[in-house]
Amino acid sequence: MLNQLILVGRLTKDPETKILEDGRKVSDVTLAVQRGFKNMDGNYDTDFIKISVWEGLATAIESYCFKGTMIAVKARIQTYKYELDEEKKLNMLEVIAERITFLSSNNKQEAELKTN
Repeated sequence: MLNQLILVGRLTKDPETKILEDGRKVSDVTLAVQRGFKNMDGNYDTDFIKISVWEGLATAIESYCFKGTMIAVKARIQTYKYELDEEKKLNMLEVIAERITFLSSNNKQEAELKTN
């Protein structure tokens, strides 16, 4: 069996990192991934995919990535059930990063100098 996902795209905003009550670190990022084909209007659509990045990877992405950084993410999909009430239950999907490759400038100061 295989549960593997590869995504390449740009961060839509700076990583948001938090420390959980049990001391673990997690960053939530949203990756803008352009589709590989054009729609009926002749344009490329973009999907915005939320990714959870844990522990050491969260530290790395927080240190080296910012809005607009292009990254490749090797991830897995995890499911869980969310209960709204006794009769309504949702099956949810979550993308969990397992490996990140930085594809564009990883220096925040250098990037800020280029934009100013």
